[in-house]
Amino acid sequence: MEKFRELIHLFVTVFLSTFATLIVIPAITDVTMVAVCPGQDECSLAIYLSGFQQAIIGLGTVVMMPLIGNLSDQYGRKALLTLPMTLSIIPSAILAYSRTTSFFYAYYVLRTLTAMICEGSINCLAFAYVADNVLERERTSVFGILSGITAAAFVCGTLAARFLSTALTFQVSVAKNTLKKRASLLAAAYIVGPFQVSAVVAMLAAVYMRIFLQESLPNSENLAQPILKSGQDDHSQDGGDLPRKPMVSKNIPSVQAITSLLRSSVTFSQAAIVAFFNSLSYGGLQASLMYYLKARFHFSKNQYAELMILLGVSGMASQLLFMPFVAPRVAEEKLLAIGLLGGIANALLYSVAWSAWVMLQLIYIFFASFIPDNSSFLLLLELVVPINLIADVIPQLRSIVSKQIGPNEQGKAQGCISGIISLANIISPLVYSPLSALFLSEDAPFNFPGFIFLCIGLSTMIAFFQSILIRAVPPISRVVFQRAPYKKAKNRLWKKFFTLLYA
Repeated sequence: MEKFRELIHLFVTVFLSTFATLIVIPAITDVTMVAVCPGQDECSLAIYLSGFQQAIIGLGTVVMMPLIGNLSDQYGRKALLTLPMTLSIIPSAILAYSRTTSFFYAYYVLRTLTAMICEGSINCLAFAYVADNVLERERTSVFGILSGITAAAFVCGTLAARFLSTALTFQVSVAKNTLKKRASLLAAAYIVGPFQVSAVVAMLAAVYMRIFLQESLPNSENLAQPILKSGQDDHSQDGGDLPRKPMVSKNIPSVQAITSLLRSSVTFSQAAIVAFFNSLSYGGLQASLMYYLKARFHFSKNQYAELMILLGVSGMASQLLFMPFVAPRVAEEKLLAIGLLGGIANALLYSVAWSAWVMLQLIYIFFASFIPDNSSFLLLLELVVPINLIADVIPQLRSIVSKQIGPNEQGKAQGCISGIISLANIISPLVYSPLSALFLSEDAPFNFPGFIFLCIGLSTMIAFFQSILIRAVPPISRVVFQRAPYKKAKNRLWKKFFTLLYA
């Protein structure tokens, strides 16, 4: 029960911080377009700026994620959570104050710098915190619940962004008389509201975490002997005792150390490859989808919010309802492959949802009473939302990785995976942003605006084929549980007895 209470405080912390981050996403595209290309629905410069920012953030997080994870193994998860949760307040506070062009560029620079530390680090430390406090046989379900909490924050933040601006707009419109002033102030309230709430909630999340969340240091209660170990084998010269507890490095993990970590286990290496290509696909989707919808369907902030709500609700249902029921019954390797297969279908459906005449219109007759005229993208949602129920693979990946690592290396391992994800986030915009800008422009080599999503689907397919090769490993805790009597037996005869008994 005590462990469960600790996890509740972690879930609240993750919910608040994720809410503060995601409430601004529906508005940030409009803010960027107004600051960079006012009055336009298509803007290659905005796409390139977003892609450049994503690449720079990824470059920073490649270095910072393993460092933060490694330091958390030494100084604790809570101590390291304080830094990213505090820094994440600054960018939202800037746009909460003003969204003029100069303030936007100040936000752009500071968001880029702070995100090098904040992007992904909260989730990385949260997964390590769960690994410290949950038995390995229960981790897939708890990791799924943690991802479900993130999806719930996604939905709540998007709903707040959708409806909060309406109230602020009403207050401003009552205060002003002239139509011109009313229109300009409506636009200001329309965008600034989510940033004000984001700054306040981010501060609340940091305060809550510091007051209620208990510190978590690595221990050997929930994981047993690590598979990834250096030194002698189990039956060593000291009479067959288990290896000593590994020392935690206080230094920045070197490239050689990370490479050694990856190569020490085939399963860990395979999971890292899957994480890279899956994140390459997700990064491309993140860098391109909003501007794609703006250019092809003239989406506004409210429409972005409605789309995100639908996808968020499906993700929340998947992780909070579907995953806890399925995870104990289906191997996580199979769940990983199924999720990636859903991601492939998701991307391919996006790729053909760019015009009213594409083949999705063949299915229109089945949904004609629910979908407005010529709305092929809303038709897409009828198909994508069920697929999204199985497309989130992060809990399975994190669980597979955590079971390959000892209790004193969870932060390093989760940070390593986060660093690989960040590396994919560097490469992704460099590949997908130019493609997106090209195929949305009038100079496209052929008429296929959704070509970018076809490429994303192919990248996910590589991750899928790699996931098929992952094989389950024997539970680590079972190994140590069985070896405990063997370690205590001093007599050679009893050692032989326990060896035969637990063989």
